[in-house]
Formats: sequence, C-alpha cells, structure tokens
Amino acid sequence: MKKLSKTLKAIAAIIKNPWLLNNVLADDAVWQQYIEKSYQIKNGLPVVDINEISPNFSETLDCVAFLDGSSLPTDFALLKSLTKRFKDCSYFEIGTWRGESAINVAENCKECYTLNLSKEEIISLGLGEKYADLHGFFSKGKENIKHITGNSLTYDFKSVHKKFDLIFIDGDHRNEYVKNDTQKIFEHLIHEKSIVVWHDYAYNPEKYRPEVLAGILDGIPVAFRKNLYHVSNTMCAIFIREQFPASVLQSPVTPDKTFKIKIESRSI
Repeated sequence: MKKLSKTLKAIAAIIKNPWLLNNVLADDAVWQQYIEKSYQIKNGLPVVDINEISPNFSETLDCVAFLDGSSLPTDFALLKSLTKRFKDCSYFEIGTWRGESAINVAENCKECYTLNLSKEEIISLGLGEKYADLHGFFSKGKENIKHITGNSLTYDFKSVHKKFDLIFIDGDHRNEYVKNDTQKIFEHLIHEKSIVVWHDYAYNPEKYRPEVLAGILDGIPVAFRKNLYHVSNTMCAIFIREQFPASVLQSPVTPDKTFKIKIESRSI
C-alpha cells in the first residue's frame, strides 16, 4: 500500500548513506536464519514452472503502466491466467495501488474486491494527496470492481461475508503484515478450491525475500505449507491445492523459455 513512497525514501537514504545497504542485507540474513531454524528451509520455496501452473501460458494484458511500484507483466499475466480456472471467478486483493492488477483480472471475473488504506489514512502517513489519489487510478469506475477501504491489520474480513476463488496479497510487505494478511485470508476468505498468490515474495524472479517468506510461513495453516510454490519468471508465491514437479531455486538461472511481448502505448 505504501510501497512506492517507502521505496523512494529507501533509495534516497541508501544513496545518501551507502552503508545503510548493509542493514538491508543484514535483515535478510536475520530472516533467513529464522526460516532455517523454524522451518528447515534454506533455498526458499520450491520453484514451479509457470507452464505447469498455466499450461501453454499465453495472456494479453490491456493495462500495464510500467511505472514504479508496479508488477512484472508476468505477475499480472499469471493472475489473469488463474482466473480462467473458475467459472464466474471471484477475486479479492489486498493492496490496490494504481489498480493494474484488478483491471487486468476483471475482464475474466464476475466480481473483484480490492482493499486499500483510505485516502485519509494514506495522507496521515505523510504520503501526500496526489499519491493517495492515484490509488485505483485504472480500476475506479469499473462495474465489477468494488473498492473497499481499511487497514488490513484491523480490517474485519468476516464483514465481507464471501469466499473467493483467487486472492492476491500485495499490501505492506513487512513480516507482521504478511503474517496477518495470510492468517486472516485463510481464516475467512478461502474455500476448498481457492488459490492464493503473494506478490513481492521475491525481489526478482531469481531472488526471494526472506522476510516475506517468513510472514507467509508464519501465517499459513501448517497443513497447507506443502502446497506453497514460487512461480518461475515471476515475483510471486502461490498456494494451490495441487502437486507439481518443482525444483530448488538457483541463481543465475539458465533460461529455458522466452516470452513474446507486443508493446503498444495508448494515451489516456
């Protein structure tokens, strides 16, 4: 929810004080030690090929801004492909930002819910009115997208009174938030076939984020940990009640596929 401002502030701080980068690396090391001690996991989640999750993977994205705080095109395309697993797919996400994820999946969904901090709370955090107004830029006014406001730490997910087919967790990526969001999603919003995707599980498709992984493992029911994967060529982790062939994350990765991309800009 606040990732754009946080990213800009962090980059500015590191440029001014390069030694701060050591803190980031140290934090990763601390979380990695925690994961290894608590869950005996050394190399992140097993990696499943995106073509295993979505055979003959091929999607067209109608809205990608290629701006800061966004997702990879493969992240959006993964979500869109997963909606096709469900008739009249119902979608819920935490973290709206400009609304790119919601608008891209809405084409295949009966209903989409997107939860974000209110404008007032965003401004109260010192992030500015323009930043607050940009939330939902692409998704506002879409008939099947419902925008709801609240802080996921305190939001009453029971009040939604619905279960969802596909859930995207892309809010605050600090451990306490990832753990909280994961716990509440699995407690209140999933059914027996639901799929859950976490964004920014990885810094990039070849390097996972230990703090986010710790939050996922801390928050998900024990019985479901065996159903967690890192989807190749994305920054996403996924919970899906199927077993797939998977491999240990290695970096650098030897490419085994390419993606065909057509880029066409349109004024708005």
